[in-house]
Amino acid sequence: MTIGLTYDLRDDYLAEGFSEDETAEFDREDTVQAIQQTLQDLGYETDRIGNIKHLTRRLAAGDRWDMVFNIAEGLRGFGREAQVPALLDAYEIPYTFSDPVVLCLTLHKAMTKAAVRDLGIPTPDFFVVERMSDLEMVDLPFPLFAKPVAEGTSKGITAASKIWNDSQLISVCAKSLIAYKQPVLVEAFLPGREFTVGILGTGKGATAIGVVEVILRDKAEPEVYSYQNKEKCEEFVEYRLANDAMAEKAKEIALAVWRGIGCRDAGRVDIRADGNGVPNFMEVNPLAGLHPQHSDLPIIANLVGLPYRSLLEAILHSAFAGAQSSEHGKVLPAYMRR
Repeated sequence: MTIGLTYDLRDDYLAEGFSEDETAEFDREDTVQAIQQTLQDLGYETDRIGNIKHLTRRLAAGDRWDMVFNIAEGLRGFGREAQVPALLDAYEIPYTFSDPVVLCLTLHKAMTKAAVRDLGIPTPDFFVVERMSDLEMVDLPFPLFAKPVAEGTSKGITAASKIWNDSQLISVCAKSLIAYKQPVLVEAFLPGREFTVGILGTGKGATAIGVVEVILRDKAEPEVYSYQNKEKCEEFVEYRLANDAMAEKAKEIALAVWRGIGCRDAGRVDIRADGNGVPNFMEVNPLAGLHPQHSDLPIIANLVGLPYRSLLEAILHSAFAGAQSSEHGKVLPAYMRR
């Protein structure tokens, strides 16, 4: 059985002249090698395909695979994470992780929050700034938090993302609109504990494998899980397993989001508590990083005693089960059944 690997390799884009920031979400060579070697250790033949352009050429040439292990992020547009799955759907080739509908929705943080709110799950009040004139309509109390509406890996998030007044709001939004060429999500700042919840499986079979509290060390950028803090997590961040009452509530919320939106196979849900200690949904990542030591999902798995090999084996098991199900891709997620 042959498994193809689709991915965006950071070095390829850097060689083409893209910047470090533009390529922040793309994978390092050691991540791809780790996935490939692990799949081979599990007994599969592997075929490195690469990005969507490589995939398009391979499909046109007649190449096919029993399964595609997809971690491709895409480069442009709100549908960039959905491009490879959509193409694979057209050729009826099964793949790991979520489908195009989920990946389009979850990349756009404001649309995700609207869907989650419709499910009755708490999430901070928010406003989407598409142009500077929209700032006149922002009616949220300070402090606020601002970030690009459709980026991952904490791109565009720095200590300045926590905003205390109108002047800072104007400055941060102006810089973000220019730098990322997309709207800015402005939401109420949550001052409480921050968790990330690792999830394996699909639908009713999904389980939370662990809840980790994200604790910033003294030298980290304060109060925000920023791009710098995430890139240098070994130095700036402590990931601590949590199992108290608040962590259990975070797990409950994470699973409700995962099932309600229709995410598949594996990923993460980020939760943060408000000033009253109520955990709120922040983001869901259905295409989580898989570097064995550096990415959050494998870090969670390692902390709960789930080896990297077992993590990837579980992802494949879920993907194969979904591909074999007659209902795969035909059941609307809860937020659409209204």
